[in-house]
Amino acid sequence: MNILLLSPELFRADGGIARIMRAYLKGVCDGCGPSGQVDSLVLNDQPGGDPRLSLYSNSRLRRNEACAGSRLRFVTRAVRFARTADLLVCGHLHHLPIALLAQAFHPGLRYSLVAHGIEVWRPYSWLERRALLGAHRILCVSDYTRRQLRRFLPTLAPERLIVVPNTLDPYFADNSTRPFVNSPFIAPRILTVARLATADRYKGIDTLIEALPHLHQLLPLARLRVVGQGDDLPRLRALAASLGVARAVEFTGAVDDETLRAEYETCDLFALPSRREGFGLVYLEAMAHGKPCVGARAGGVPEVINDSVGQLVEYGRVPELAEALAELVRRPRDSEVVRRHAASFAFPVFQRRLAAALS
Repeated sequence: MNILLLSPELFRADGGIARIMRAYLKGVCDGCGPSGQVDSLVLNDQPGGDPRLSLYSNSRLRRNEACAGSRLRFVTRAVRFARTADLLVCGHLHHLPIALLAQAFHPGLRYSLVAHGIEVWRPYSWLERRALLGAHRILCVSDYTRRQLRRFLPTLAPERLIVVPNTLDPYFADNSTRPFVNSPFIAPRILTVARLATADRYKGIDTLIEALPHLHQLLPLARLRVVGQGDDLPRLRALAASLGVARAVEFTGAVDDETLRAEYETCDLFALPSRREGFGLVYLEAMAHGKPCVGARAGGVPEVINDSVGQLVEYGRVPELAEALAELVRRPRDSEVVRRHAASFAFPVFQRRLAAALS
């Protein structure tokens, strides 16, 4: 089977969508069959390639073209590349009109969509509805996202909506060899990783900061490390100062993968009390390092976090969040149980699910 994969980005950024689209690239390259070929077209990456491309592809990858943000180039190349494709996989809802256009030029073409989360949790335009109804498969990262698609478009055929949970990046693993002594009762270290953008305030970083005064009544030396950057950073810094916890909150800015692995390794627990996560890849990354997680009981998060690996709280309930953090410090989860849970989302499992969904 010849596959054309459309991605918003692969290597320009290290957000959740970029990471999962790398997994999709590897998945379709590994699974297109002995006579199949893959073309990859990326909207926002820069031309010239990335040295990591070879990790996520094989000899089945015929072309990987980056469009440097040019939508015109992205559309025209997609229509041209689709001429030799049996299946077009859209990495974002915004790509569906391109799939319809490509299908108009090449009537035998089928197309599928990767539904990540919040971008499909809303009413659709007429064009989006038409494109969704024409999709061969819609690959939903969680059952919650599947239900939201049916909520906003009830005429979607249920058999076309397939849950394919996100996966751990096979090259982002806990490779630590240095010993580390965990002493959470003395000074527990809480880690969160997120975009600190005004548009992403739903991720709940502010509620984590607001929980610190409550948490300090139980664990006075608890600290929060915030990995990420964005235009909301000044507000978050000001919030920490206004609550008198500025010294207990460390903002690292953006970090590379090696540094991020070290952050996961040296924290005691991970927390992201977001109310709009389609899945939450960062929870898996933390669990792969044996770290328990706190999340909000919202979106697709309850499909990732259960009682054996962490705790769920109601979004925005700051005292409940503080108590959940303290509870995980007092009664930490078994790190091997946490790692085994993360392993249930490992790449080979994802690859089998993807192959079954696209067959």
